[in-house]
Amino acid sequence: MAKIDVYKDWLKIEATNRPLDYYQLLKLKRFEDDTAAIRKRYRDLNAYVRKFATGDFIEESQALLNELAKAMLCLTDSERKAEYDHSLGRKFEGSQETDVYGRRSLEAILLSEGAATPDQIKKAKNFGDAVGLDLHQALLQQKGIDAEKVMIAYAESVGLPFVNLDEVPVDEYFVPFINPVTARQNSFVPVMSDMGKLILASPEPLGLDVEDELRLLFDMPVRCAICMTNQANAAIAKYYPRDAVQKRYVNPSAVGDEPVKAKKAEKKTKPKSVKTVEEDEVEMSVAAKKNRIKISILCFNFAFMLGAFGAYFGVKHAAAWKIVAAGLVLGAIAGACGWFFSPKEVDEE
Repeated sequence: MAKIDVYKDWLKIEATNRPLDYYQLLKLKRFEDDTAAIRKRYRDLNAYVRKFATGDFIEESQALLNELAKAMLCLTDSERKAEYDHSLGRKFEGSQETDVYGRRSLEAILLSEGAATPDQIKKAKNFGDAVGLDLHQALLQQKGIDAEKVMIAYAESVGLPFVNLDEVPVDEYFVPFINPVTARQNSFVPVMSDMGKLILASPEPLGLDVEDELRLLFDMPVRCAICMTNQANAAIAKYYPRDAVQKRYVNPSAVGDEPVKAKKAEKKTKPKSVKTVEEDEVEMSVAAKKNRIKISILCFNFAFMLGAFGAYFGVKHAAAWKIVAAGLVLGAIAGACGWFFSPKEVDEE
């Protein structure tokens, strides 16, 4: 089968330099700042490339879809876009820097794009003030409001990209290394790594404590992308059910922008003692440890007394050291059995 140049043959990009920068890949003018235009171009190209997702070019189309998603998520993220533009030589001077970093309010974005009327926004503000909801949350409670448009506008207002989990799937490589409780409590799932950053999808920006926890785990910065609440809930139910447990991450340096390479590196460096998510792989809770210690002490004491009495009555005129030795030996055996055979998990009150 002849090798295909997906950029030239599918996207009709004539530029021969490789790799393409994100503006070339999305066929945008250099340093395009209109997030709506960036998202529209991405969705058009995404829909077009998906036509090739069957037949002989499944792998090529999926790789290109991932590249397009990375470009969109970077260029609709105010912080990452500024860093990326600077790396391409963009000069920020005077008010231009303010324009790039500045963010319009959610209200201004919705009104300018016709996604909500002044009356709807006023009604949502009053409702939000009464029940303690932010404007975007209050708008989502109203009928006649396009929820996705609200979330896209909300993402722009906080300087974050918006991601549709139907278009950009969860990156299953990162899933097992994240604490399921943390993922459920903070409603997020990992979607990809790009330019040395781990991208997480969540309906709300993540707290600094969560970002720090994951940054230390994977040894890379974390960035959030806003997604629909129902999509996040569905993904969490699939990948982080209540019986899920965290897998130990043993090779942070192996994680890169290409999950396939990371998987191979992890297989090579993972010691045999590190299994998946079974039995001894799960670290004991504090309550379980306390329970084991208590059982071991009880077993030791009981066996010690049993061994001492047995030595005293079984051996006529036995020496004191023999009595103590017998009790210690039997107590040690019983204590060890109590530790290893007691439950590994207990309910914490």
